[in-house]
Amino acid sequence: MLLSLFIFPVVASEMPVRAMDEMPMVSQVLVRKEERRLYLMSGDEVVRSYRIGLGENPSGHKLFEGDERTPEGRYTLDWRNPESDFYKSIHVSYPNTQDREMAKAWGLDPGGSIMIHGLPNDAGDWAFAFIGLDWTNGCIAVSNDEMDEIWHLVSDGTPIHILP
Repeated sequence: MLLSLFIFPVVASEMPVRAMDEMPMVSQVLVRKEERRLYLMSGDEVVRSYRIGLGENPSGHKLFEGDERTPEGRYTLDWRNPESDFYKSIHVSYPNTQDREMAKAWGLDPGGSIMIHGLPNDAGDWAFAFIGLDWTNGCIAVSNDEMDEIWHLVSDGTPIHILP
């Protein structure tokens, strides 16, 4: 099914639904920024798909701290924070060596703290207003229920590939 993602995007409603106890191991997370989709992959098979919010300036690769862009490239989900300012968060290993060198060439700080996370902890009754919008400072946002599912299915050390 991976090949079909590049030719025909898969919509969550078109995907077979599996019970959580039948889920294969997630081997990679794939983000397609243009589609505003995050896919949990097991080999070439999409096992879950989520609508995402990105940085407020989502086009292009993250260049420096404060540009409000979500990075593009291959990274690792390397640690998690159950007590973050947002409903749970899993860290993306940005910046890598290339990101640091590019920012340094511009005399800028590449930034960091790029995460997959849920909604702000203080969203309260306004939680609905965040869904489907690009509102982060460069992170990848999902609903809190979706974050619970991702938290459960994705292990530390899982590769993440973020495409334009």
